Amino acid sequence: MKSQLRLALKPVSALADAIVAPPAGLTVLLYHRVGGRSGGEVDLDIHVFDDQMAELAASGRAVSLDRGIAYLRGEKLDAAEPVAITFDDGTPDVVEHALPILERHGLEATLYLATRFVDEELPFWSPNDPVLSWSGLTDALQSGALSVGSHTHSHALLDRLPAAEIADELDRSIGLIGERLGVRAAHFAYPKALPPSTLAAEAVRSRFDSAALAGTRANPVGTDPYRLTRSPVQRSDGQRWFRRKLDGGMGLEDRVRDLVNRRRYTGASR
Repeated sequence: MKSQLRLALKPVSALADAIVAPPAGLTVLLYHRVGGRSGGEVDLDIHVFDDQMAELAASGRAVSLDRGIAYLRGEKLDAAEPVAITFDDGTPDVVEHALPILERHGLEATLYLATRFVDEELPFWSPNDPVLSWSGLTDALQSGALSVGSHTHSHALLDRLPAAEIADELDRSIGLIGERLGVRAAHFAYPKALPPSTLAAEAVRSRFDSAALAGTRANPVGTDPYRLTRSPVQRSDGQRWFRRKLDGGMGLEDRVRDLVNRRRYTGASR
């Protein structure tokens, strides 16, 4: 039933875009897994991801997240409607499967990493999943096709934590990325894309250059980089709906998902 409703919502979302055109700007694509074989909606087939990256590369619109943030602040880019690629969480298939595809197409992506799962060698999605290692990430960074930002330490939902725990989640993540990878975590993504509390928003602004949520729409020039909207790419998108998301469309789908998730994560901490 859920999959049928999801599929039915996509053409309705496209129709809504035809009635009210989505704004132009920086589109930030949100991926989770590639070739993880979990069968989940956010676990894309390798060949589908390859086709999507080929199309994005051919468009000439792909930029790094750093360049995308500069665009929001007024820097002129060759691409009028740039697109940045991001991943959440930190599963090994991102390095094993997605990274070679990014390299082949000359693209860059940012991985928002939940550091506890790497540092303690914990599987992220299910108990039998393989885990990502610091050494694997170190090698990945040397390719130049991947950068690492923060997704908190334990994937904690910051909107429901006191100030001291918020600071600990952020600082442990920043510290581990700096210590283990030798890079600064310049960018942040809120777990589950849930809007932050005032305390969390202030803590994030004092530590990072940007912060990402959901939204499934483009970010026009002048958008607050600490309220960065992203477009989640799903297995059921294929190429047809992926193209819509490239152009900042399918926002209605996100609004429905947000309503569902608010109820789904009530009482959760991670």
